[in-house]
Amino acid sequence: MNREAQRLIIIGNGMVGHHLVEQLIERGATAHYAITVFGEERHRAYDRVHLSEYFTGRDADSLALSDVDWYAANGIELRLAEAVTAIDRDAGEVVTAKGRIPYDRLVLATGSYPFVPPIPGSDRDGCLVYRTLDDLDAIRTAAEQASTGVVVGGGLLGLEAANALRGLNLDTAVVEFAPRLMPMQVDSEGGELLREKIEALGVQVHTERATQRIEDGEDATHRMVFQDDKVLEADLIVFSAGIRPRDDLARNSALEMGKRGGVVIDDRCLTSDPAILAVGEVALWNNSIFGLVAPGYQMAKVATDTLLAPFDHIQGESFRGADMSTKLKLLGVDVGAIGDAHGNQTPGARVFRYLDQIKQQYRKLVVSADGRRLVGAMLVGDNGVYDTLLQYYSNGLDLPEEPSSLILPSIEGAPTLGPDALPETATICSCHNVSKGDICATLDTGASDLTTVKGETKASTGCGGCAALLKSVVEHELEARGVAVDHSLCEHFAHTRQGLYDIVRVEGIKTFGELIDKHGNAATHRLGCDICKPAVASILASCFNEPITDAAHIPLQDTNDTFMANMQKNGTYSVVPRVPGGEITPDKLVVLGKVAQKYALYTKVTGGQRIDLFGARLEELPDIWSELLDAGFETGHAYAKSLRTVKSCVGSSWCRYGVQDSVGMAIRLEHRYKGLRSPHKLKFGVSGCTRECAEAQGKDIGVIATEHGWNLYVCGNGGMRPRHAELFATDLDDDRLIQLIDRFLMFYVRTADRLQRTSVWRENLEGGLDYLQEVVIDDRLGIGEELERQMQTVIDTYQCEWADAIDDPEKLKRFRSFVNDSRPDPDIIVTEERGQLRPA
Repeated sequence: MNREAQRLIIIGNGMVGHHLVEQLIERGATAHYAITVFGEERHRAYDRVHLSEYFTGRDADSLALSDVDWYAANGIELRLAEAVTAIDRDAGEVVTAKGRIPYDRLVLATGSYPFVPPIPGSDRDGCLVYRTLDDLDAIRTAAEQASTGVVVGGGLLGLEAANALRGLNLDTAVVEFAPRLMPMQVDSEGGELLREKIEALGVQVHTERATQRIEDGEDATHRMVFQDDKVLEADLIVFSAGIRPRDDLARNSALEMGKRGGVVIDDRCLTSDPAILAVGEVALWNNSIFGLVAPGYQMAKVATDTLLAPFDHIQGESFRGADMSTKLKLLGVDVGAIGDAHGNQTPGARVFRYLDQIKQQYRKLVVSADGRRLVGAMLVGDNGVYDTLLQYYSNGLDLPEEPSSLILPSIEGAPTLGPDALPETATICSCHNVSKGDICATLDTGASDLTTVKGETKASTGCGGCAALLKSVVEHELEARGVAVDHSLCEHFAHTRQGLYDIVRVEGIKTFGELIDKHGNAATHRLGCDICKPAVASILASCFNEPITDAAHIPLQDTNDTFMANMQKNGTYSVVPRVPGGEITPDKLVVLGKVAQKYALYTKVTGGQRIDLFGARLEELPDIWSELLDAGFETGHAYAKSLRTVKSCVGSSWCRYGVQDSVGMAIRLEHRYKGLRSPHKLKFGVSGCTRECAEAQGKDIGVIATEHGWNLYVCGNGGMRPRHAELFATDLDDDRLIQLIDRFLMFYVRTADRLQRTSVWRENLEGGLDYLQEVVIDDRLGIGEELERQMQTVIDTYQCEWADAIDDPEKLKRFRSFVNDSRPDPDIIVTEERGQLRPA
């Protein structure tokens, strides 16, 4: 820093304030400014986007956006837990409890505060807000003495708060003044579906409710009295009814303000005082407040240009507003809104709607009057097409001849947008406003891999939602430039997973050591790494099906596979026996109950129609499994990248709508494929009729009964990125169904990348579904019989991994907490809740 450096003060250490500091450092602003940052909270800047994860194990350090010494290392003075109480514009000073600090330039990044409606009684003990880490600490403390909780506000923040209360094991309700949840994002149809999905999770929803007062309750701490004199009682009330700009400093220092709050800024983020800028949720631009992170980041970039303009004499960018499209997962429910999602801002707009009440999916497309441009979209229950729709909207791309094909499931030839179809202006990363052109420019100046591109553009370092698209664009552009894209599995193997699979299969290699000696880079580290070891372990299991607990294979396994159980957050393990098709006899139910009682295990029925037992100590696993094996159970492979479950309805055996025996088929499929190790976990579903009670069309393999046989669906999945399965073949008899599933699964095992789900594999498969049908159904490559033989080998060599381990004293030696001590782990502490034990 030179002696002429000006004094720059930034008030606010939230996400936008921190990003502004990052931009200033990156642009070398410390050569011109002595920068001081004031944060009112005691915590350094943290990720508010993932704030709810604070209740699921993350702490303040893991949410922090920088290391402890990052500010000092970059020459920035960070003053936490020190609120600025006033701005003296005449003296050019800010005032805190510790004194007055002069400034030459000042940035307001004070963000917003949670709005609490002026309801009598809203200030009672146990009435809290949901905004900061300290707020969450207060909620957690209050929840320890509560059994019921209410969230006032059914918008984005309100549903996040409801999810938090639900995670704290409170009976939860949401109270919303509007006629529906998330009224800004969804319409009446979408709101009704959202309500159904959230109520199905056990959360009460009360809409069109205006709270008149809060008073003492009879059966709970508080009673909320509504406008119609109906009441709702709860021990804990959380207000999350929206936000308001934190503009008191600006107002008290006589800066120009909006009529409804917010400090007015121009296109350069300047306030009415040219020495003061504002960014983020406190700033009012063109009568709009932007309550998302991405617009705040764009403001931070513009503010950086403005602050550096006197030194680099470059005007820089202007703020021109921001797209408020959002993709969310609230209480596990997907919600997406793009552009003019309600269609009330576009004259003559045409609307397409798709509603599936069985699968609980709603999609709405709003197009221009001439049908050529996408102007808005709305999604509830499935965000699978969000990214494609956003690119059509953001880049003004011509819509396909049938726009409805973008939202209808299983439409053959439905258009997809690959990297080559995106224009240079296409936004890839909205958090950091990185376009395809920015990525191409980075590649043109020497970047040659994804890591370098991310480092130079910051793409995918915000919310991370663009990671897959970014990777696809980078690889496509590198190949277009004649650069060979390195698809090596890791530094130890210059092969893809598919290449290694072929090598292992052709040469009959059965150990990791032999593979790395013959085809790897053993000189780097003959033991391999956390990437190649489990990948090779999966390949070897897929090809030869030897027990994963054999001495040669144990070093390749992760903790879950090593102990054939999923490790839980307190160091205990889950026990999950297989229950094929969800069918279980009363005698076996009794066995599970007695085992759970004997070992004090937490017991839960899962969505996959299994009974999971949680809380087993490591040294207890062999004894537990001995009892289960004696009762006829076998491993459920819940710890493995393999077939997990085959879910079924009751089919024609019991249901008056069933047309085929779905239970019998589900059991047959589960027994057939239970030993198959694969690149990722596999889930099946079998429904006995088109009412689809087993949700087969959300599975890797979905089978739905028809009057003439079975329809086969493939490549669907739930999880973080749900995908609807695609219709693959129709009206199959039992044998043909099995044959096609054999071929499909083995082709997937042979050709997929490591940890690649069937849905992602299908999306990246050249030729798409048509090619897959040609290979599997029509046997275009002439490998059908070979695939069937390989699958039969897996089936013939199956053995229960726990049965194998129980019979081998050497393998049992691993099951103890300490190598030199047989005592149990003393750090495992549990507490009782609802009659069962859980981690303390």
